[in-house]
Formats: sequence, structure tokens, C-alpha cells
Amino acid sequence: MSDQDQVIDSLKELVSPAYADADAHALLIRSSALVSCLKSLNRAANIATRSKKDETTAARHEMDQSHLGLQNLLYEKRHLEREIEKCRQFASVYQDIPLYSLEEFQRLAPEEASSLSVLEDDHQLMLNRLSFELAERQRLDLKRRELVQAKEELLKQSRVNLNTLDSVKGHIDALVKTASEIQKKVDELIQPLEFQEAETSTSMLIG
Repeated sequence: MSDQDQVIDSLKELVSPAYADADAHALLIRSSALVSCLKSLNRAANIATRSKKDETTAARHEMDQSHLGLQNLLYEKRHLEREIEKCRQFASVYQDIPLYSLEEFQRLAPEEASSLSVLEDDHQLMLNRLSFELAERQRLDLKRRELVQAKEELLKQSRVNLNTLDSVKGHIDALVKTASEIQKKVDELIQPLEFQEAETSTSMLIG
């Protein structure tokens, strides 16, 4: 039985028939003391209740913070899982890139890119091989573009030469035609002279 229950029972007892003949003043003092005690117990109970409420609120806040922290950890976990997956995908991408073999890399790459310390570090070795592959592809692409440009220049010059050849051929054809026409006119002029000369020779023979 709690203290409050005991005080209440004591107050009930004061108004029971057993105290009907008791001294009223003594009963008043006793009841006042019991009421005062009951008030004190109520205040203590209220204080304890508020304290429990505060503790409950603090515990709930702590639980909320813990839940929030857990949510943050789960979010961070998912984020890290996504980043790991990206790294795995990246790894699968660069692993599919056709690279120079290790022997070719050691033979062609700069000495500092294939030193012993690099060869013992798989990660650095792969970075150096990728970097060398990129540089080689850029160099070869530049060479390809230079060759394409040279080819275009040769084709352009070839077209110019062809046009020049066509022009020269046209001039030659025109000269041949002109010469042919001149020869024809010369022949036309010579024929009457030859005929006249033949007649003169015949007359001289007859005379």
C-alpha cells in the first residue's frame, strides 16, 4: 500500500463512528496534518510525474535521434553501394579496352612509366598503361589526320594536273585542227600551180 493510500485510509478512519466521541480539536489537528501530508505526497507525485515525462521525452528524443542516425547510416550505405557499383562498372569498362600487352608496354613506354616500383603496384601499373594507351591513340590519330590531309592535298594537286592536262590536250587538238585546215588550204593552192606547171612542161615538149 502506498503512502497516499495510507493517508487516505487514516482520513476515512477519522470520520468513522469509532471517532464520534473523540475531541473535535484533536481531530482537526490530526486531519489537518493528514491533509497536509496528502498534499505533500501529491506534490511529490506531480514532481515525479513531470520528471518521468521529461525522462520519457528525453528518451523519445534520443530514440528519434538514434532512428535518424540509423536512417542516415542506411542512406550512406546505399550511397556507398552505388559508388561501389559505379567503380565495378568502371573497372569492367577499362578492362574491355584493348591495351598494349605488358611486354609491348615495357618496350615502348617511357622508362619511368614501367619502372620496377610501378610493375610491383598493380593499380599504378594499370593507370600508366591506360595513360600510355591514351597518348599512343592520340599520336596515331594525329598521324592519321596528317595522312588524310596529305592525301587530300595529293588529290587536289592531281585534279589540278588533270585539268592542266585536259587544257593542254585541248590546245593540241586545236593546233592539230588548225594545222590540218592550213594544210588543206595549201594543198588547194598548190594543185592549180602544179596543173599549170604540168601544162607548161607539156607545151614545151610538143613545141
